[in-house]
Amino acid sequence: MNKQNIIIAALVSLLIAVGILLYLQQAAKPVPVEEPLVVEPLPAPTPTTTTTVIGTSVEGRAIEGFTFGTGEDDILFVGGIHGGYEWNSSLIAYEIIDHLRANPNIVPENVTVHIIPNLNPDGLFAATGLEGKFAVTDITDNTMHNTGEGRFNGNNVDLNRNFDCRWTGSGVWRGQTVNAGPAPFSEPEAAALRDYVTQTQPQAAIFWHSKAGNVYGAECNGGVVDEETLALMRTYSAAAGYGGVPVFDAYAVTGAAEDWLTSIGVPTVSVELTSRTSSELTQNLAGTMAVLQQYGK
Repeated sequence: MNKQNIIIAALVSLLIAVGILLYLQQAAKPVPVEEPLVVEPLPAPTPTTTTTVIGTSVEGRAIEGFTFGTGEDDILFVGGIHGGYEWNSSLIAYEIIDHLRANPNIVPENVTVHIIPNLNPDGLFAATGLEGKFAVTDITDNTMHNTGEGRFNGNNVDLNRNFDCRWTGSGVWRGQTVNAGPAPFSEPEAAALRDYVTQTQPQAAIFWHSKAGNVYGAECNGGVVDEETLALMRTYSAAAGYGGVPVFDAYAVTGAAEDWLTSIGVPTVSVELTSRTSSELTQNLAGTMAVLQQYGK
């Protein structure tokens, strides 16, 4: 072998040795292990509670609305449309408000609850001398349960005859003629509810009244109750243990808030407690929670 071939062989051997060395060094390096991706859970939305003055009564008293939750589906509860005559319909509203304040997380994430505890503060004051939140122990005179005292607002108008469904200037209540106001929504209390509904666009509405022990469907369609209203009626009545009646037919009712709400596409029911001296909290809390579960996702 000549000198040139020897040099070439030596270079080839060197290159092979270097290649083997580099390969061994690379193979000896540990394979990096990817760290697992850690996804931090998003914090749950904090339930909110707000209080808003949504209007004022004929005599200048505030009409308050209480809001719980942040969801896109709004559910409306209304008490006290007949003021002191049905004071327990406001009492249950305040008790439900207290329960939601103490347990804000029971409101489904997709739901916002709106409660107007007393749509007729002048009527409550006229019959009881009470203003704002009260307890059953604050009631000292129950004579209005027979006389109808406190049912009407400061203009002597029956607010639940002042809404734009079958409205007439003279309404009927248990065979008596009652003042329904000069026009639909003529009363500031009715207008306040109308404007609040327009603002919040509720998915459903529940009104507390007394006394009949039933949950009544509402309609402004010639006696035909839509299926969503019937479903709402069944949900509340079954949970609360009240009767379920699709349509109130004891006498003709004109200008009712519940019927007006159905005319604009909001399923609505009237919850009639069995007495005028108790809030029947256990029953109505069960009914309220059943409705929230029905609309929760």
